[in-house]
Amino acid sequence: MDDLVAPLFVKEGIDAPEPVASMPGVVQHTQESVRKEVRTLADLGLPAVVLFGVPSRKDATGSQADDPNGVVQVALRSLRDEVGDDLVLVADNCLDEYTDHGHCGIVDPVTHEVDNDATIERYAEIAVAQADAGADIVAPSGMMDGQVGAIRAGLDAAGHTGTAILAYSAKYASALYGPFRDAAECAPSFGDRRGYQMDPANGREALDETALDIAEGADMVMVKPALAYLDVIAAVREAFDVPVAAFHVSGEYAMVKAAAQQGWLDGDAVALEHLLAIKRAGADFVLTYLAREVAERLRA
Repeated sequence: MDDLVAPLFVKEGIDAPEPVASMPGVVQHTQESVRKEVRTLADLGLPAVVLFGVPSRKDATGSQADDPNGVVQVALRSLRDEVGDDLVLVADNCLDEYTDHGHCGIVDPVTHEVDNDATIERYAEIAVAQADAGADIVAPSGMMDGQVGAIRAGLDAAGHTGTAILAYSAKYASALYGPFRDAAECAPSFGDRRGYQMDPANGREALDETALDIAEGADMVMVKPALAYLDVIAAVREAFDVPVAAFHVSGEYAMVKAAAQQGWLDGDAVALEHLLAIKRAGADFVLTYLAREVAERLRA
């Protein structure tokens, strides 16, 4: 239980939590409901949550991502007041939830390709805003070249030398992200993300990407998705002496829930088996939408 991290979505402009149809049991939270949820998770003994924001206004540069009054920054300040140091607050650092085109960075208006250098400047700005608001850890998930170094430099320059970086070092261009894109309202309006996410056929690249992130200052690294990439988790664990995370992603969660609803399998048993497999492969901690229910079962 102390190695599970709960991903949470917080959305602007809603009066009550809104269920995510493709992720049974998952909601888009209001500021009030996310505060209550995090209090419950802390009381259950979970060590951390990771926040994803759904703003009411999106634009080409994702300006709400680093606004001091942006949805995640408001939530971070509220949650820090609620739980103090009882729980680690992680903030996803990306632009896909905040841009009107749904890509993870600044898009060149002529080529329609993501501008890597302009994007990592934005990531550094976002990281500082998140740290200012109370994030213990920022988690860059855009897979841009040099993103960890840019964020580390930005945080240090702003006096946030103690803010840690959890790098999405091996994030694959997976077909398992669909339900997340429903929850975060961030499906690309054109093209796809294969230009900056990793080729699922390439396992060795994960080691190169992870090594670069560590050299740039990553404190922790992550493999995403988890179950379809257990070999990558194991290889990263073997190669590097830093904490290794794995993200049990929305599609992996949704498949278990859908099959269980049909009575085709024991959802609770399969959920635990999946998490055990991820841990057995070498993950030190797992980001999973199953975190609360697993914690409740273990506490029962």
